[in-house]
Amino acid sequence: MCELLGMSANVPTDICFSFSGLVKRGGETGPHKDGWGITFYEGKGCRSFKDPKPSCDSRVAELVKDYPIKSKSVISHIRQANRGGVSLENTHPFIRELWGQNWTYAHNGQLTGYEDLPLGHAHPVGQTDSERAFCWIIDKLHQSYQTAPEDMLTMFKEIAGYADELRQLGVFNMLLSNGEYVMCYCTNNLHWITRRAPFGKAQLIDEDMIVDFCEETSDSDVVTVIATRPLTSDEQWNKMGEGEFSVFHFGERVL
Repeated sequence: MCELLGMSANVPTDICFSFSGLVKRGGETGPHKDGWGITFYEGKGCRSFKDPKPSCDSRVAELVKDYPIKSKSVISHIRQANRGGVSLENTHPFIRELWGQNWTYAHNGQLTGYEDLPLGHAHPVGQTDSERAFCWIIDKLHQSYQTAPEDMLTMFKEIAGYADELRQLGVFNMLLSNGEYVMCYCTNNLHWITRRAPFGKAQLIDEDMIVDFCEETSDSDVVTVIATRPLTSDEQWNKMGEGEFSVFHFGERVL
C-alpha cells in the first residue's frame, strides 16, 4: 500500500517537518520505494515535484525538504506499485483542470474492475487504477456542474458518494484538493490532526527530529495534517473509520 500526506492551513505554512517523516517511509522505514510526489498550492497555481525513485534516496526530495515552500494546501504521496509500472506518469499526485481550477488527487489502495469505469471529459496518462478513478470522478463532476458550484460542501458530499462506489471495488483512501478545500476519504487507514494555539513540541516517529511549533507559528494559526499513519509519537491523532470523509477549509474541518 502507498501512503498519503496532506495539509490544510489558514496561513501559508511549510510542511518540511511532516514531509521529512514521510520521506523516510519511502524505502527506508517503509516499503514505499516506487516513487513519490508532492503538490503545493500558491493562489490559483500549483507547484509539483515528482520522482519515480524512492523518496529516501531522491535528490529532488532533499530539495523539497530543504526548500521551505509555504502553502495553504498540500497533497503528497509515496508509492508502492501494484497497478502500472514504476514510472513518472504513474507517480502521484495527479492533477486535472476543472472549472478553471487545478484539482489534485492522490490514492492509497488497490481496485479491481476499475477498467470498466467510464471515461469522458478526462483520460488517464498512465496505467494505474488510481488515475482512472480520478478521471472518473472528474468526469462525474463535469457532468453534474458546468461551472464551479456555489455550494461546495454539497458537491463534496457528492464526491463522497462517488468514493463509496469506488470502495466497492477495493481499498480507496483518497486526498483531493482544489487549493482552497482539502478532502480526505477513508476505507481502512487514514488519520488527521489539527494544531492550534497553545502550540507545543512534536517528535517524528520515523526520524530523530523534534519541532517546537511555538517558534514557528502565531496564536491565530490553524494547521491540519492528514496522513495514512500518524507521523508523530507524542500527539493525539484522529483515526478515521471505514467510509468516513472529512473536508477542511484553510485548516478548519467544515464537513
